[in-house]
Amino acid sequence: MQEGRDGRDDGTGDRTRGGGALGLPRARVVPLSAPPSSYTAAVERYLTGAGIAKSSARIYRISLTTWGWMLAGEPAPTGPARRGAKPPVFPVAAIDDPALPEALAELAAARADEMDADTVSRELSIARKAIGWWQRQGWIDGDPTIGIERRQAPPDRTKALAENQVATLWRLDVSLREKTFWKMLYESAARADEVLCLNVENLHPQDKRGRITAKGGATEWIHWQSGTAQLLPRLIARRTRGPLFLTDRKAPAGTPTLDVCPETGRARLSYRRAEETFEDNTRLLANPLASPEDIEDLDGWTLHRLRHSALTHDAEGGTSTPMLLARSRHASVRSLERYARPRVDAVARHVAERDPAARRRNR
Repeated sequence: MQEGRDGRDDGTGDRTRGGGALGLPRARVVPLSAPPSSYTAAVERYLTGAGIAKSSARIYRISLTTWGWMLAGEPAPTGPARRGAKPPVFPVAAIDDPALPEALAELAAARADEMDADTVSRELSIARKAIGWWQRQGWIDGDPTIGIERRQAPPDRTKALAENQVATLWRLDVSLREKTFWKMLYESAARADEVLCLNVENLHPQDKRGRITAKGGATEWIHWQSGTAQLLPRLIARRTRGPLFLTDRKAPAGTPTLDVCPETGRARLSYRRAEETFEDNTRLLANPLASPEDIEDLDGWTLHRLRHSALTHDAEGGTSTPMLLARSRHASVRSLERYARPRVDAVARHVAERDPAARRRNR
């Protein structure tokens, strides 16, 4: 097996960038283009040049912004301070600082102790992809993340909401936009960033479906039910094109044309704002024993739990694996496993329904 292009361990035990199978020095990659002026510019060049789908670019940018602090030798902000935080200004070539790997390992370990393992592992994976791309451009030589191990997250069996929790969610006094967005997420089991990228012209209301750009850039369909279908006409309100879900105000100067409604002048709703709104409105639902006076200190639900819940409820209802794969648009059964695990109350109901004593009583 040959050494990978980015010089990581390829299974032979050779982790060095400086030597191949024969231990010969590796030639420096000739830059394909002039290096960007800063790390932030390198991130943008990567997102564009590597063909990162628009639906994924937001997550990539946030993760690489977080890693920008650590690559500059500083702790990454957490909690509320993370929102809107920008990385310090430094040249991308600073990633080759020989002292960086040791400092980075300590910063990454400290962050892993503060954040959930899934988030940390996702951020590390994204950082490594970007670093590998920058190496191939000839902008940097090394990968300071070598030696940083992914942390395995213990499984969380409580992510799927119960049906009564979902029913309570629909009774919240929220705007038409939020009602429609949340209904569409749950009924379609689609990813939130995919739905936020929907335009009015992508919709086929008569068929209860819409055309989205999925993870990886493929164009696919999502399907919804009557709850969404009843709300959509009011939300669209005679609009014929432009973003489906809009902010309440006019788009600020400099907003990309594709993210501005040509008929109202309002901007496309961002994932950050949509997530904040959902969390704010679900804090008491997520903490039913808490006092309303403590609401500011509570965590609400995440938008992803609507997708997780929809797929789990489908699995509990007996939906076949091929249909679950088609509905979730996962590439393999393995990636579907965490969604298709019935909850504890569904297992209890299944066992109770098959209890011989119960069957005799019902005869």
